Amino acid sequence: MALFSRIWRPWAGCGEGLVCLLAAATLLGNVCALAQDAAAIPAMAASQSNAGPPLPGESIAAEAVASCPQTRSTTDEGCEIAAQSVPDAPKPQGQTQAQATPGQAQDQKTQSQQGSGQDETQPQTNRILEIIPNFRAVSADNKVPPMSVKDKFIGATEDSFDYSAIFVPLALAEYSMLRNATPEFGHGWPGYARYFWHTAVDQTSENYTVEFIVPVLTHEDPRYYTLGRGGFLKRAGYALSRAVITRNDKGNNEFNFSEVVGAGASSGISTLYYPSKERSLGSVGTEWGLDVAIDAAGFVVKEFWPDVNHALFHRGDAKASQ
Repeated sequence: MALFSRIWRPWAGCGEGLVCLLAAATLLGNVCALAQDAAAIPAMAASQSNAGPPLPGESIAAEAVASCPQTRSTTDEGCEIAAQSVPDAPKPQGQTQAQATPGQAQDQKTQSQQGSGQDETQPQTNRILEIIPNFRAVSADNKVPPMSVKDKFIGATEDSFDYSAIFVPLALAEYSMLRNATPEFGHGWPGYARYFWHTAVDQTSENYTVEFIVPVLTHEDPRYYTLGRGGFLKRAGYALSRAVITRNDKGNNEFNFSEVVGAGASSGISTLYYPSKERSLGSVGTEWGLDVAIDAAGFVVKEFWPDVNHALFHRGDAKASQ
């Protein structure tokens, strides 16, 4: 009805030609305007359908902002509050988690590095100071297979005939001669030579009884397994205890028959080549205790050598002894 009245109204008073011409032009303009309005309606409907439903509170805030004047003064606080109340577009949840993930991964990596730094142990080397044999020392946490009879024989032979095996007999011979341990040997170079070869034979016989003969009979492992963790007293106590506690070929702890019985057997064998006055039970016992004490002190040196090596020479990446 409104459309009909809009078209008819210009013709209502048409009496003359000029007036009718003006009325026809007005009618044509009204028809064009209606055609443009009709064409714009589908486009507006399509844009509203694509935009989706407004978020809660968004339509109210948007109307408030639209009602505000384009030119805003400093006192127009209502429009500013309405504009601030329009919510931001929500971010996908996956994106937020993805942004947080790198930081969390970095924290976990740092904690892991700190933890590994606290538990890190230094490896053993085949020689101490590049001279003293250290073939029987096993690095902390290193898993090694059981020793065969051949392996035990080779280990005793290496410790007995290595080029550095001469240093211990040289030192012990000098010490024994200074305290006149065996008066029958005399003094000077002849006396020192007697002390030296007796001490060298003592060392060789003990190496084979402690590292080869008794371990084969008792199925014990003659190697030293480094603890590598804990304070000084804990590690030193552990090293000293290895003189009476060792592992068997199955990896279980047991009494160290190899050390105790082997050292005693070596002391008994020494009575075969020492002077008759040195073949008493007291002399054998003294030699026995000295051999065990020297080995116990050697275990302490083996325990702390990796730390000393790393601190002095920065050789933490040295190859671990098997």
